[in-house]
Amino acid sequence: MVFLAPFITHTGPIASAFERVIEVAIGGIIGLVVSLVVFPARAHDLAIEGSANMLDLIRRLLPELFAGFSRELDEQTLRHMQISIGEAFVRLDAVAAEARHERMTRLAAEPDQGPLLRTLLRLRHDLVMIGRAAVEPLPEPFRTRLAPWLTRIAENTAVEAALDGFAAEMAALRHEGLTRNLPLECVERIFALGFALEQMHRNLNDLARCVGEFAPPHAAHPTMAPAAKPLPR
Repeated sequence: MVFLAPFITHTGPIASAFERVIEVAIGGIIGLVVSLVVFPARAHDLAIEGSANMLDLIRRLLPELFAGFSRELDEQTLRHMQISIGEAFVRLDAVAAEARHERMTRLAAEPDQGPLLRTLLRLRHDLVMIGRAAVEPLPEPFRTRLAPWLTRIAENTAVEAALDGFAAEMAALRHEGLTRNLPLECVERIFALGFALEQMHRNLNDLARCVGEFAPPHAAHPTMAPAAKPLPR
């Protein structure tokens, strides 16, 4: 364009190149002003919104996922739940990558989203393990004695007490030797469930810490306090 423009505008190559540089600079400045003033949406804000959407999806699907320990669930239903959560994380990861670019260009001074993203990914893995354990209902008497605690965990009520109650009941069942006569596959699923819940417990604590880092200093988040250890909301 620099070499062809002189024949069209009857100007010299130097003047044409200078005009082209000025045009590009003006366009860049206008685009920057529009992005900062007219359309001030930030990838950081979109990533926070995506995190909230993913957690809300988990909150809605968790009771149905845990229902697999008490009754038969359709395998297609389980697969759909896992795919939905996975797709939500993929969308979040894409937006978070753009947020990292914002931080690199210093257009935003928000906290690093890496810890939050890693915590959500670990939480996603916990749900995968729980889903694999929920492919069949628990054998008796595990189903009867553990179902109330699993229901309380899934329904977001008294999670700390429910996790403690689940651990205590599992210890009692093992002490009574009720796992000895079960098929190996059942024993593996039961212990996988216990491990997944323990990991989820830790990851929810990390989630509460990450949320506290992103929250305004004056905002209170009692439902996400580490001491409460709630399920995601």
